[in-house]
Amino acid sequence: MVKTDSALLNRVFEIFKELTLIPHGSGNMDGIAEYVQTFAKNIGLKVIRDEANNVVIFKSATKGYENADAVILQGHLDMVCQAKADYGIDFLKDGLEIYVDGDFIKARSTSLGADNGIAVAYVLAILESDEVPHPKIEAVFTTDEEIGMIGAGKLDISALTAKKMINLDSEEDDTLTVSCAGGSELLCILNGEKKIVGGSTVTVTLDGLLGGHSGVEIDKGRTNSNILAGKLLKALENEEFSLISVDGGDKSNAITNRTTVVLYSDFPDALKASTEKILSLYKSEIAKTEPGFFYSVKIKKAEKIEIFSQELKNRVISFLLNTPNGVIKMSDEVAGLVETSLNLGILVTENNSVRAQFSLRSNKAASLSLLESNLSDFCKALNGEVKTFGHYPPWEFKTDSALQELYKQCYEALNGEKPKVEALHAGLECSVFASKIKDLDCIAMGPSLFDVHTYNEKLCISSAKKTFLLLLDILKKSNS
Repeated sequence: MVKTDSALLNRVFEIFKELTLIPHGSGNMDGIAEYVQTFAKNIGLKVIRDEANNVVIFKSATKGYENADAVILQGHLDMVCQAKADYGIDFLKDGLEIYVDGDFIKARSTSLGADNGIAVAYVLAILESDEVPHPKIEAVFTTDEEIGMIGAGKLDISALTAKKMINLDSEEDDTLTVSCAGGSELLCILNGEKKIVGGSTVTVTLDGLLGGHSGVEIDKGRTNSNILAGKLLKALENEEFSLISVDGGDKSNAITNRTTVVLYSDFPDALKASTEKILSLYKSEIAKTEPGFFYSVKIKKAEKIEIFSQELKNRVISFLLNTPNGVIKMSDEVAGLVETSLNLGILVTENNSVRAQFSLRSNKAASLSLLESNLSDFCKALNGEVKTFGHYPPWEFKTDSALQELYKQCYEALNGEKPKVEALHAGLECSVFASKIKDLDCIAMGPSLFDVHTYNEKLCISSAKKTFLLLLDILKKSNS
């Protein structure tokens, strides 16, 4: 590693740390967009910031690369905000507390935001440097990727000239991603009636599950706490109780790892005992796959309690027990690839309704459409109100990609072995850009991240260094 590369790597991690101090959860983009815009102005580069807080920065080619094809370097500005239940953080106002643990960077009791903050740091370090040989760069930083690629969808591409794009949102450093799933969001609203009673509530908390990214870990056998809550409610069916609320998750694309159910009963002690007995059995059943699972059951007296009707309680139980969730179909063409899946990521009790939001994915447009239709029919059969949104197309494999070949050559030269080449079940913004820019040659790459979208998220430091050097080499050889 040359001295220049070492200094650049240090700068990458400095910028990444600065990013973690800026609140930038999805929907809270002003601060980080301002940071990136100001960064560009301070180094004298042309920058555009739109109403969706997308930021595009332009840097001319270095000497000798004037005739090389321009390239888009692309990442997203938002992160998935997850924290341990007992950790006091306001993601709208507070930065993260990051630290180094061996070969990993972690955040104390929260998600790290390396998805996709490390990509932003990579690109800003390159833009800032005068030592990196490269073609014309169009750096595109999008917003609200984690809640449906909203920023990419709103981005005006008229200022972009490049027909090549390197997306930096992959999570395995030995893998070249060449295709990804399309997706959509589906919201089901189960409305009902309430009445006021007095007595005792029984609050059941299911916690400590692994959770994870619904595109990456959906086939790992991880337990969704919302689905587990439905299983519990069904098992308690012979007990006398009413439903007050059920709440779990705040990101549809994260496998829910914590759900709270609040019940009412005239016999709270008996309900608590039955619940604990059932949960003890569940804990033993999933011990190998979910070693961190724990639960609590607490009784509290209250003079005024709003309970749902028996009719809505029964519909909620039927919904949670029977809804499709997880892997729907594996690919027939690509071994080990999940083709179609869905994830019940959000359950919210709000006024007189229970709202359930799903993230749907498929690498085939027809399969995604069918899944959305089938889920919609299921929800409507339970008298649910259905809304769909956040649609984005699959990114299909390109057979004549010059970028793929360049990546493979550079990877093998640096690592002494060939990279993996794979399609991804998770969604990437490559799909949105490929639908907007005709004949776009696009690849996705990135360092190794673990447990993204959870408070256990971590970034491998040595992997982040290796991937950055690979990116530099790709840019250097892009004029050959």
